[in-house]
Amino acid sequence: MNAIEPDISADVPLQVYGTTLRSRLFLGTAQYPSPEIMARAVRAAGSDVVTVSLRRETARGNAGERFFDLIRDLRVRVLPNTAGCRTAREAITTARMARELFDTAWIKLEVIANDDTLQPDVFGLVDAAAELTRDGFQVFPYTTEDLGVAERLMGAGCEVLMPWGAPIGTGRGLNNIYALRTMRRYFPGVPLVVDAGIGAPSHASEAMEMGYDAVLLNTAVAKAGDPVLMARAFGEAVRAGRNAWSAGLMEARDMASPSTPVAGTPFFDLDRK
Repeated sequence: MNAIEPDISADVPLQVYGTTLRSRLFLGTAQYPSPEIMARAVRAAGSDVVTVSLRRETARGNAGERFFDLIRDLRVRVLPNTAGCRTAREAITTARMARELFDTAWIKLEVIANDDTLQPDVFGLVDAAAELTRDGFQVFPYTTEDLGVAERLMGAGCEVLMPWGAPIGTGRGLNNIYALRTMRRYFPGVPLVVDAGIGAPSHASEAMEMGYDAVLLNTAVAKAGDPVLMARAFGEAVRAGRNAWSAGLMEARDMASPSTPVAGTPFFDLDRK
């Protein structure tokens, strides 16, 4: 029996802001049936980065403090986010509070423009990113797939881009494949993380097969019938997609191409007596 080949999904470890990450799956911590199930899901996924909404948890008082203690016990990297912020100033204030609480310069920057789609306010996003970068933050901006906005975010000091796959919580997957592929090709050396809209492990694998560096998701795991099992499925899908991209996917063809070559194979005359 042949020996099992080693996993090569970590052929080139993910580097973000000088930090090496083992996992390419970032996991949110909201909406789980209980904090304990959330912790089990994080471990099952193999994630070493979790996002936390400072505004939501601080509003819970003592329960929020217990939640923060649980996150610390997971020994994962915390990526605080500015979820729910509607203006650049609001997001900047929230980011500074998060830095004090979690002792990290990392911040997932969200500035929301529309209540129905939760689409990023790209103008406020760029303004907030520039000020936070000047203030020493390492910004992970939740943005659209617009290349002009992406260039402005990088000009503001962002070293990571997080384009949405679909509106937050919709589970629709990758709505604009063409734009996401274009962004990947346009920024070949920039860490790109698909953030929002992922609903199934196949969506996450598809993003990784396109060459994206990681995916960030929450609702698809937290609202699953079995969040822990779903977290494990997403972890496996991300690794599979990364392996497929690393191995080199075949190109799609318009016409059939036989997998078994015809030349050199014997033919028999079935009518011969």
